[in-house]
Amino acid sequence: MNQAQANIRINELRSIINDANRRYYVDNSPVLSDYDFDMLLKELEALEAAYPELITSDSPTQKVGSDRRKEFEQYPHKYPMLSLGNTYDIPEVEAFAERASKGIGNSFTYSCELKFDGTAICLTYRNGRLFRALTRGDGAIGDDVTANVRHISNIPETLHAPAGSASAPWPEEFEIRGEIYMPWAAFDRLNEERERDEEQPFANPRNAASGSLKLIDSSMIANRGLECTLYHMLGEGLPYQTHDEALKAAATWGLPVSDKRKICRTIEEIEEFIGYWDIERKNLPFATDGIVIKVNELPYQEELGYTAKFPRWAVAYKFKAEQALTKLLSIDYQVGRTGAVTPVANLEPVQLSGTVVKRASLHNEEQMKLHDIHVGDFVYVEKGGEIIPKITGVELSMRTPDVVLPHFPETCPDCGTTLIRDEEEAKSFCPNQSGCPTQIKGRLIHFLSRKAMNVIAGEATVDQLFNKALVWNAADFYELKKEHLLTLEGWKERSADRFLKSIEESKKTTFDHVLYALGIRYVGEATAKSLAGHFGNIDTIAASTIEDLLKVDDVGQVIAESIYDYFHDETNLEIIARLKESGLHFQMDEVQEKISSALEGMTIVISGNYSISRDEMKSLITAHGGKNSGSISKKTTYLLAGEKAGPEKLKKAEALGVKVIGEKELMEMLDITVTTEDKEETEPTLF
Repeated sequence: MNQAQANIRINELRSIINDANRRYYVDNSPVLSDYDFDMLLKELEALEAAYPELITSDSPTQKVGSDRRKEFEQYPHKYPMLSLGNTYDIPEVEAFAERASKGIGNSFTYSCELKFDGTAICLTYRNGRLFRALTRGDGAIGDDVTANVRHISNIPETLHAPAGSASAPWPEEFEIRGEIYMPWAAFDRLNEERERDEEQPFANPRNAASGSLKLIDSSMIANRGLECTLYHMLGEGLPYQTHDEALKAAATWGLPVSDKRKICRTIEEIEEFIGYWDIERKNLPFATDGIVIKVNELPYQEELGYTAKFPRWAVAYKFKAEQALTKLLSIDYQVGRTGAVTPVANLEPVQLSGTVVKRASLHNEEQMKLHDIHVGDFVYVEKGGEIIPKITGVELSMRTPDVVLPHFPETCPDCGTTLIRDEEEAKSFCPNQSGCPTQIKGRLIHFLSRKAMNVIAGEATVDQLFNKALVWNAADFYELKKEHLLTLEGWKERSADRFLKSIEESKKTTFDHVLYALGIRYVGEATAKSLAGHFGNIDTIAASTIEDLLKVDDVGQVIAESIYDYFHDETNLEIIARLKESGLHFQMDEVQEKISSALEGMTIVISGNYSISRDEMKSLITAHGGKNSGSISKKTTYLLAGEKAGPEKLKKAEALGVKVIGEKELMEMLDITVTTEDKEETEPTLF
């Protein structure tokens, strides 16, 4: 290969890697396996080493992939937050150890630790309290996710001194870095919910953790089951000589430090640790994709230093994904409640990561063509994150003449309607929403589901009711009588009463859940909550333009168009009218008649305690035309600071020039007289 050819390949590799980085870090929807990505990066590194004159500062070999998002405030890292060099081969671990030994020249030890498969986080503690949490970002600047991190149960907001400590044992300020991850149980639960809602399931726990950490509504974080483990402390003048000593100290303060690490002195001990966890990791309640090997002595870490992307004192050994080879017997085409048609492969049963795999998703027609799938082929199956079976390739050497090229259906396999293709999603859809039985039943099941109307019923009940022509849409549930239910096979008085009671109880469901239950395409639980909070009632949403809808958090062009189309369909409006008559909530409970326009056009952030509850204060602001916000930005009009107002909010308000007012000042603006009964007004203190 000459320089001109190398330049073409280098540019091609950079384009592929940059696109993969964006999909991995920002979209949380990877298109390459870790192994394939690493091999492309190694090829690029080799070409740049051979032709150093072609290296540029923006090459993926010279910078860290970025997860920065415009929705979050961003701050610089005090210390660069780099990636780790990685390998899949023991000889390269041996080469790392040899380089470290030559660089140090003295005897030293290694800290070997599990590599958690999550998303990197940097926590800063000041005076024993959590001050800020930043994502890796681009290594130099990260997204501020402090509000979200406060909802992760095992991250302490305040450190705890061990028994017998005369004074605070922690440094006045320090950083501690680690990984936020999603345990298998939480991951399974989340994907079950997403599949039920016909949202794309997360490929693995890492993507689920990263996507959850970047939720705009921080209150939803607590329900995602995220956890954290911490593995690297930084700060000025830390009183520790080894990495292990620092982590042991952090653990005594209540910080979540993994106990699954070992101090090794030889390469043989390192290899033994790797071999043990390559097998034992399958029994862990969380995903781990390798082992991190670090020089343990902190002065030697400093001596070895860093490259542009990696520390020279650490390396990650990554486990290879477990694969199985099996025969593709047939392909089913399944129709979901939104009309999406998904191909599913039926496989000759095969053992994989401790379970028997019989089926695997082929995602869409594009993926089938990409892998050149034929019925009768022998295919490689992996578990994405070792949980979701997926076909990753075909063993062409085993292809026989009798294999059959599958043809993606042109008509709906359920109702026969001609399918339409959504080029942006590479999916085919059945447009017959009102007449396709599978779509209708799917919407009915979704409507009754736990996170929607929470009715005690399942797929079998819906099948019975639908097959007897007792329900065709959601409004029909509220017109069912006991005599209707007793005509169903296996139903008795008790089961009929129980179902009808559950239907009656569902009328108490809050507006955001009712909106989610309607099953509007692309409107998941979080988006429904944002819409309900922004507009307050169903009629305002129905009357909104696409421009109005785009002003809502979490709503982009595609979602806005879907919502607009839904509310311009007469059939949907008729169903909503019937549901209203049945007594369902179609406005937020706290929505009340506007008292005045004194706060019209103002955005107010509240912090601290007041003479009334915080919820009452928010309602008061809304009633006078104002808008509540959870975070301070340049668009914020006032920070309303009560007693014990958050120091970070006060500091940020000062930095952005946002005016800080107290409760007394707000009440004067609203022309409300407050009696304080021996209670002094506390003025906020600015930093």
